[in-house]
Amino acid sequence: MEKLVSSWYKNKPLPESYIFPPETRPGNLIVPPCKTIPVIDLSKAEGQNRTHIVQQICKASQEYGFFQVVNHGVPEDLIKESMDLLKELFEMPAEDKAVLYSEDPRNKCRLSTSSVNYGREKIHHWRDNLRHPCHPGLEDSIKNWPQKPVRYREVVAKFSIEAKKLGSRILEFVAEGLGLESGYFGGELSEYMQLSVNHYPPCPDPSLTLGIPQHCDPNLITIVHQGDVNGLQVLNNGEWIGVEPLHNAFVVNIGNQLQIISNNKLKSVEHRVVTNSNLARTSAAFFIAPSGDSIIEPAKSLIGQASVYKAFEFKDFLLHYFLNLENNEVVMERFRLQA
Repeated sequence: MEKLVSSWYKNKPLPESYIFPPETRPGNLIVPPCKTIPVIDLSKAEGQNRTHIVQQICKASQEYGFFQVVNHGVPEDLIKESMDLLKELFEMPAEDKAVLYSEDPRNKCRLSTSSVNYGREKIHHWRDNLRHPCHPGLEDSIKNWPQKPVRYREVVAKFSIEAKKLGSRILEFVAEGLGLESGYFGGELSEYMQLSVNHYPPCPDPSLTLGIPQHCDPNLITIVHQGDVNGLQVLNNGEWIGVEPLHNAFVVNIGNQLQIISNNKLKSVEHRVVTNSNLARTSAAFFIAPSGDSIIEPAKSLIGQASVYKAFEFKDFLLHYFLNLENNEVVMERFRLQA
């Protein structure tokens, strides 16, 4: 519990265990939020404009691995209430947070700090994290969720249902853009959804540390509400670009499994989170993923001349991923077919 950054960060210099090596720390490089990450208006996806929206989503997924969606159908008041509750959770008294704190990654609902490898990692990440499953079986999962703040279970359950609907809608657009049949990403390929809430307290020296280091997401697709504070950066053509926090928008990023199923037509892109010295930042990420026993392989109609990846069970991918958290190339190489 005392390891949580939010428990001790005030009026202290940055501990040595949080200082990244020169080649991976952000330094004093200014990365302003940029306008190049595509922003897609989903209200235009009906009728004759649908094809254009599908094309926009696929182009963004090929070029950036990221895009933002607006007019997505998730009620604005629900987003605000959910994000307010998530911020409130990290501001609760220590005794309330202690109920949720766990260093056992097998715990279904747990508050922790840095990464799942806290005990083994050489450098810690400047973040606290709450994560728990949402789907399938929301009614059972909710029994393990935080009981405080008081309306957490009720409001976040509604938020998770809306996020799942949004994710399914986007995956349907992706399937259409790839020429796959309707519902291709339904069923067990997108059966599982987990909420991961990251909290980054103000940092005494943002140039030396990271909230989350460079990585790709191992799942199918991630739906993120990043609040109103800068921090998310995406690697594009060897340069970091900032993802601008837009009011009432969700950031969508392509996970490793979607890159594999598309046979590299879409790409999962490395990203990171930087800190700042003035403001706390709280984000909510919904990870949509296959069930553990799902067989993942490139879609038959997308193989063309050759399949880039072999077939595997998703749980095997996860095992390898968490052993190599910050080296996406090593992770993906394991599942490539040798030329």
